Amino acid sequence: MDMIGPVSRSYISQRTKLHYADWGNPDAPPLILLHGGRDHCRSWDWTAKELRQDWHVICPDLRGHGDSGWSRTGYYPVMGYVFDLAQLIELNGLAPVTIVAHSLGGNVALRFTGLYPDKVRKIVAIEGLGPSPERQAEREARGPEEIWGDYFAKKRDAAARQLRRYATFEDALKRMHEANSYLSESQAFHLTQHAVMRNEDGSFSWKFDPHLHAWPPEDMTYPHLEALWNRIECPTRLIYGNDSWASNPEKDGRIAQFRNATVTAYDNAGHWVHHDRFDDFLGELRTFL
Repeated sequence: MDMIGPVSRSYISQRTKLHYADWGNPDAPPLILLHGGRDHCRSWDWTAKELRQDWHVICPDLRGHGDSGWSRTGYYPVMGYVFDLAQLIELNGLAPVTIVAHSLGGNVALRFTGLYPDKVRKIVAIEGLGPSPERQAEREARGPEEIWGDYFAKKRDAAARQLRRYATFEDALKRMHEANSYLSESQAFHLTQHAVMRNEDGSFSWKFDPHLHAWPPEDMTYPHLEALWNRIECPTRLIYGNDSWASNPEKDGRIAQFRNATVTAYDNAGHWVHHDRFDDFLGELRTFL
């Protein structure tokens, strides 16, 4: 008998207990669905339900997100997420694996694929290349005192901030809808239901660590990041929403850093293309995979 929903599993990476949803069918080819920043693994439920018959679908919660543990220091470098993904794949013997990832998850998955091109069969990254070259240049033009000063200020703010509390579930649901107006009522309800925890006083707060608002300044250089993209050998699909803030790599030139990548752009879609245009996204995904 098929499972109604996924089984919750966990593993240890960098001394932190991390959670993932396992949709079963372990004899099928492995497929990782990786969420974006301040999101959670159950954001992929609609996609997972459609693909679970043909794939062994695994949906991790990034550290500091969903039901995964928080960093004790509140420090979340991108390469730390890459190590967590590598640990998940290594411990479960998933390589060669197929990966579909959104935003921060896409950034993480593309880096992993560049580091270990033989371990990924195909990859789909939804708005996962990070800041545009223009924004990257603006950042690099700032002095270290400004970059690190801003980071320290955000860290102090996160440390002093109490978890935002919503008096009712409906208040949190309203905020979810404000963040993405393309969501249907049922989508927003489902996403909110898995995104909040109940506080002792009966209020609701988001599960993610407030320190995620402070991005560590140190990271690999942009040329090194481009070098990783260039090492990716498997078929790569980059998906964008035409109403999103994210920069399309065909327009900003980043597509030239990939050997085997194609780009799809969707009208009437923002940053969450896989929610905003689900049926069309799923059709494209099935064909590509």
